[in-house]
Amino acid sequence: MDTREMATEYRLASWAQALQERTESGETIKDFCQRRGVSRHSYFYWQRRLRLAAAKQLEQQSAQTQALAPSGWTQVSAAKEEPSAEGSAEPTLPIEIGKYRVLAGESTDSALLEKVCRVLVSLC
Repeated sequence: MDTREMATEYRLASWAQALQERTESGETIKDFCQRRGVSRHSYFYWQRRLRLAAAKQLEQQSAQTQALAPSGWTQVSAAKEEPSAEGSAEPTLPIEIGKYRVLAGESTDSALLEKVCRVLVSLC
């Protein structure tokens, strides 16, 4: 990260904290800007920059989540360890569809899991 990016990150963090403090205090934007000695234009500029940065971060997280799951699927709970049939612990993902529950592990065939889930969805 170069110095320009570092400076931008620092300003974003500073403004994020300031905007959060203003929101929590219930102070009006006009009063906040007068007290801080900044223009309303600057306030809304940084508010917009923060929103864009947050949207970009959410988009990146969404892309990472989609890369982990097949198309049209969403991971709904964190992996936890449960004993497998061989007796060793393997990370699993419980998938609940209606009254049915399927445990998928790292070694689960994704094509088979997709077929099973489609059948369960059709039963519900």
